[in-house]
Amino acid sequence: MSEVMYTSPAVTGHVRPWDRPFWKPVSGKAGVMLYLVLIHLLAITGLILYPIPGWRIAILTVVPFFLGGLGTTVVYHRTLAHRTLRLNKVVENLLIFWAMFNGSGAPASWVAYHRLHHARTDTPEDISSPRQGGFWWAHLRWLYQSAPANTKKWCPDLVRGGYRFWTYAEVPVLLLSLTFGLALGWRAFFWLGAIRLVYSLHMQCLVNSLTHLGPIRDGETSQNVWWLGPLQLAAWGENWHRNHHFNAGSARLGVQWWQTDIGWYFICALEAVGLAKKVRRPGPRARKSEQAAEDGGSASPEPSPAS
Repeated sequence: MSEVMYTSPAVTGHVRPWDRPFWKPVSGKAGVMLYLVLIHLLAITGLILYPIPGWRIAILTVVPFFLGGLGTTVVYHRTLAHRTLRLNKVVENLLIFWAMFNGSGAPASWVAYHRLHHARTDTPEDISSPRQGGFWWAHLRWLYQSAPANTKKWCPDLVRGGYRFWTYAEVPVLLLSLTFGLALGWRAFFWLGAIRLVYSLHMQCLVNSLTHLGPIRDGETSQNVWWLGPLQLAAWGENWHRNHHFNAGSARLGVQWWQTDIGWYFICALEAVGLAKKVRRPGPRARKSEQAAEDGGSASPEPSPAS
């Protein structure tokens, strides 16, 4: 897949990507669209044939979803994208595997997209803004209709060393994730594979779409969505998206005591046993910013170390 740096349509004079027909992927992303169509068709088929998974298969479905959620929120988001902590390399790579197994893609591409999003939030250069392209653009269409972010520009730290291995391993890991349930029969094939991957996909995509449908404050639309968190299981904490945009340099997303943040609890546990270091916490200014946001006021965001 070629790496093309996204450029504003206003600058190039080209058709804006969200104005393209929804069924037409950009060059190099036909495979992404095919994958999205395939897992949705398989998930629908599975729900028709096997609407109830049974306890054993239900538990086996939740486990990789939970571990993948931890991998995405703790490693991809807080460790690699924003550098708000340092993880033991064994723990980091195990969680990268589960994040990829859960459909989050390779770390380099995920981080490049996310850093681009923070640098260009809610502008035409933001590849996943509902303010620009609408809900479905931000939710799914950008995945196959926007040019890939330039990983050499946005995450040069992840295009070398051991991280390159995960880029090459992305397709094999995803194929394994989609098909491994077949060893336990057709019911497990559908539930452990496509149904889990579709659910995980939409839980992650709602962070791009739903949590950016808030009122415009300080030039952007991020908002906290309390009810989304329980649906995300281990990624519960990503739903405090307003907090994150105003405190991107903090490893803690749930700033108030009542804002559940599973990833943060996991980080604290790792820190307690020496497997996480240099953990960045929100300061008093961050708490005031979050409270101002909740009250509908304005507050200056705090920068991320890697943004």
